[in-house]
Amino acid sequence: MSFMQPPAGPFGPPPGPLGGGALTATGQYRLRARRQRRGVLGTVFGLVLLGVCGLMVLGIIAFQVSTAGVIVGTLGALLPVGPVVAAFLWLDRWEPEPPRLLLIAFLWGACFATLAALVLNSSAEAATAAAIGDDNAGAFGAVFVAPWVEEAMKGAFLLGLVLFRRREFDGVLDGVVYAGLVAAGFAFTENILYLGQAFSSGAADGGQGGGVFAVLIMRGVFSPFAHPLFTAMTGIGLGLATNARNAFIRIGAPVGGYLFAVFLHALWNASASLGDGTALAAVYLMVMLPIFVFVVFLVLYQRRREQRITAAELPGMAEAGWIAPSEVRLLESLAGRSGWLRAVRRRSGANVAKMVAEYQAAVTELAILRHRMARGSLGPHAREWHDELLEDVLVSRARAVGSPDALHAAWGRRTPPPGWSPPPPGPVGPRHAAPPHAGQHRPADHHLRGAPPAPGQRMPPGQEQQFPPRQAQTPYPPRQQGPPPQGRPPYPGQPPVPPPRQGPQ
Repeated sequence: MSFMQPPAGPFGPPPGPLGGGALTATGQYRLRARRQRRGVLGTVFGLVLLGVCGLMVLGIIAFQVSTAGVIVGTLGALLPVGPVVAAFLWLDRWEPEPPRLLLIAFLWGACFATLAALVLNSSAEAATAAAIGDDNAGAFGAVFVAPWVEEAMKGAFLLGLVLFRRREFDGVLDGVVYAGLVAAGFAFTENILYLGQAFSSGAADGGQGGGVFAVLIMRGVFSPFAHPLFTAMTGIGLGLATNARNAFIRIGAPVGGYLFAVFLHALWNASASLGDGTALAAVYLMVMLPIFVFVVFLVLYQRRREQRITAAELPGMAEAGWIAPSEVRLLESLAGRSGWLRAVRRRSGANVAKMVAEYQAAVTELAILRHRMARGSLGPHAREWHDELLEDVLVSRARAVGSPDALHAAWGRRTPPPGWSPPPPGPVGPRHAAPPHAGQHRPADHHLRGAPPAPGQRMPPGQEQQFPPRQAQTPYPPRQQGPPPQGRPPYPGQPPVPPPRQGPQ
C-alpha cells in the first residue's frame, strides 16, 4: 500500500508487482527486505571483485616498477587525489549521493577500469609493434587506442548506473560527480604507475628525485583534473539523456559525450607524445582550460537549478503534510540547511545532526523525483520510487522530530514564525517498521528502557509524566476509493483533482 494513493478513474490505484493491486504492508515489508538483502549481497560481491582487481593491478605495477617504485608512487599519488575527491563531494552537497555508490565508483576506476585498460592497451601496443615497429607503437597506442579503451571502461560504470540504478542518477550534476570519482580512482592508480616508473628510471640513472618530482608537478599540480574532465563529457551526455523525452537525445547525447571524451583524451595524449611535447602548453591553455572552466560553471548552474526545483516543490509537500510549513525556509537553501545542522550539532550532538541531514537529503531527493515525474522523463517504476522516497521522508523526519531540540535548534537565536511548533512525527512505513507480530514479543519492562508503554498497559506509580500522551495513529492512511483529499497533491504528471461541486442550496 502506498502512502499516497492516486485519484481513481483512468489512473486507478498503483499496480502491484503482478498487476493485482496495491501490496499490503506485510507484502511491502517482505519485498523490500528481499531487496535490501540483495543489495547487501551485491555490494559485498562487488567489493570483493574490485579488491581482487586491485590486487592484480598492484601485482602488475610491482612487476614493472619494483616494490619500492609502488611505495613511492602510492605516496605521491595520495597528494592530488584528496583535493580532487573533495571537490566533487563539495559539488554533491545539495543532493548527496549514497556514500556506498561513491566509494564503488572510485574503486571501479582505481581497480577494474585500470586493470582492463592495462590488459587491453598492452595487447594493442604489442599488436601495433608487430605491425609498424617498436619505435612508433607507444605513441600510436597512446593516441589511437588508449582513449577509446580507457573512456569506455570508465564510462561503463556510469552506463550501469543509468540502466540499473536510475533512481540515483538524476541528471547532469550526478553524471559529473560519478564521472569525476571514477576518473579520480583511475588517475590515482595511473599516477602510481607513472611515479613508480620515474622512480625506477631515476634509480637506474643514479638520480631518483628529479624525475619523480617532475611527474608529480605535471600530473598532480597542473593536470589533476585531466581524467575527470574527459570522463565528465560522458557523464554530461548521460545526464542529458536521463531527463530527455526525445528518443534522439536519449541515444545521441551519451554517444556524443563519449566521443567528445575520447577526442579530448586523444588530443591531450597527442600533445604530450608527439613533437617532444611542444604542443602541450598550447593545448592546455587554449583547449583544456576553457573547457574545464565551462564545466565548472555548468555544474554550479545545475546545482543552483536543483535548488530552485526543490524550493518549488517544497510548498506542495508542506501542504500535503509531509513536512512542516515552517521548515520550507530552512530547506530551500544551502545556507538555511547548513545553519540548521550547525545549530543542531552544537546543541544536540553529531548523532542528531546526522538524523537532520538524512531528513534534508530525503526531502531533496523526493522533490527532484517529483519534478522528473512531472516532466514525464521516468519509466514505469516512478510511482514505486515515489512511495519509497516519501516513506524515507516520513521516517527520517520522525527520527529528527523525536530528538531533543532537533527542530527548535533550527532557528538558533532568531524568532520562529508566528504559531510555529514542531509537528508530531509522521507514520513509519514497512521498510523501517518491525515485522508483523513483532509487538507480541515486547518485554514486560520495556517502559523502563526509555520507551512509552504499549496501549492498555499502565505506567508504574510516579512515572506517568515521563512521556507525552499517546496519540491515536494508524501507520498508513486509509485506502482511498475516490480522489485524494484537498491538500494532498496527486502523482506528478497527473491532472489536478477538481474541487467538489456544490449542490443546489
